[in-house]
Amino acid sequence: MPTAAWRLAPGAYAPNAPTWGVNNRTVSMRIPAGGSENRRIEHRVAGADANIYLSFAAVLAGIHHGLSNELDPGPAITGNAYEQAGATLPNQWREALDGFAAAAVLPHYLGTEYQTLYHTAKTGELERFYEAVSPLEYEWYLRTD
Repeated sequence: MPTAAWRLAPGAYAPNAPTWGVNNRTVSMRIPAGGSENRRIEHRVAGADANIYLSFAAVLAGIHHGLSNELDPGPAITGNAYEQAGATLPNQWREALDGFAAAAVLPHYLGTEYQTLYHTAKTGELERFYEAVSPLEYEWYLRTD
């Protein structure tokens, strides 16, 4: 069971490292087992709240970059990826934004102007998020009864 409330917590069957494998739900890029009519890849990092077009573009950019540069993705992970690969993917909004701003490959595919505009917009959203008092904060710190 996850020890944190985050979706990408170890043991939550959502990946926390850049890994791949066949029919393995603990990796980032999963190739499900089955016949050729069902052959596909599953990118298991993006959540339901992600922009599917941006997520798909980023995944395709990564695949293209890897193939074009003949990068070795390493061996497929078999077994529990949480135990075999250290958690290196961000699970906090600020950490993800910092990684996006520092990205070296994506600007070649998405454009540096898009990268800057997207980062600026999402940073503004994060700042607005931090300005709001959550129900939990209200309960812990502001309740007077």
